[in-house]
Amino acid sequence: MSFTPGSQVRWWLLWAAVPYGIVTGLRARFYQWGWLAQQKLPVPVISIGNLTVGGTGKTPMVIRLAEWLLTEGRRVAILSRGYGRTSGGERLLVSDGTQLLVGPRDAGDEPFLIAARCPKAVVAVGANRYELGRWVLSRFPVDCILLDDGFQHLALYRDVNLLLVDATDPSGLDAIVPAGRLREPIAAATRATLIIVTRADVAAQVASIVQRLREVIGPMPDPVQAVFRAEGMVSVRSGEGHSLVYCGGKTAVLFSGIGHSASFRAMAEGLGLRLLDEIHYPDHHLYTKSNIDRLRARAKELKADLIVMTEKDSGKVAPFLTEADGDWWAVRLGTELAVGEDRLRQLILSESMPLRVEACA
Repeated sequence: MSFTPGSQVRWWLLWAAVPYGIVTGLRARFYQWGWLAQQKLPVPVISIGNLTVGGTGKTPMVIRLAEWLLTEGRRVAILSRGYGRTSGGERLLVSDGTQLLVGPRDAGDEPFLIAARCPKAVVAVGANRYELGRWVLSRFPVDCILLDDGFQHLALYRDVNLLLVDATDPSGLDAIVPAGRLREPIAAATRATLIIVTRADVAAQVASIVQRLREVIGPMPDPVQAVFRAEGMVSVRSGEGHSLVYCGGKTAVLFSGIGHSASFRAMAEGLGLRLLDEIHYPDHHLYTKSNIDRLRARAKELKADLIVMTEKDSGKVAPFLTEADGDWWAVRLGTELAVGEDRLRQLILSESMPLRVEACA
């Protein structure tokens, strides 16, 4: 059997993925069998996570669930690892539920965005989510906790385990890193209380993903389907908002540092923007003055009406802008539950969800 150079690299990557898959699979089994103990917090914990490396829409989903809980009068804390943050220390309070306490570089771009969009929620970051939860509960009267990107954080017990799967990325389920994008074997989806298929705009893509999951994990309830929609435009410099009509017919330079830039481009084009150029940065990119100067120069060269980014990027970009930068805009994203919203709301908001009373010993 012969290999082309490309397939030979693929073959070696597949072999390299084997030990990683074995280790992650055994780790999950050890927690399942009780050989590794899960620690519990005295309030309900709702985890939102995924199986793949990259963006499946966890941040807008966390924001949506937090909005539901806060509207129902729940006192919510959101715990995140704070990936990409520049601050040191085991834990950091991003918001106390009344005000933002740190910026996106210290907090990490996603926790900062969550805190900005959910100003009544307590938001904190730290690697050990159990100890972080204990610390938050010792300081704030919290009723429930949302665990951002928590599917692989098995050390903390969760009452609800939501798994997000991207309908537009079927190949993401093909292989474990480094050969593919899976963080652990696809069979780990059996741990999910409920699966949410995101970017579920195309029925055929949703059907393909659901079939793939059922082939591996067997019978499962029909997944909830989520679609991410642009809700409006926000001035990065002033915070001023505009309706989406503002985009119609305008030219733009588009840039982003996210895990799914293709979906952002499609969304921008759907708003009626005519894209003159698109610049990609790595996910969680820490922008520099040099980056901003080059973007500004590129927009001037192309005579673009707008410079457009994601809201996640905007927090890290804003410190570099001047009063003259009124044409820098972020797209505000919202989550629409196209299928299964009532089921998800009932699961999240159910009064039968146990409020545990064990002390955090």
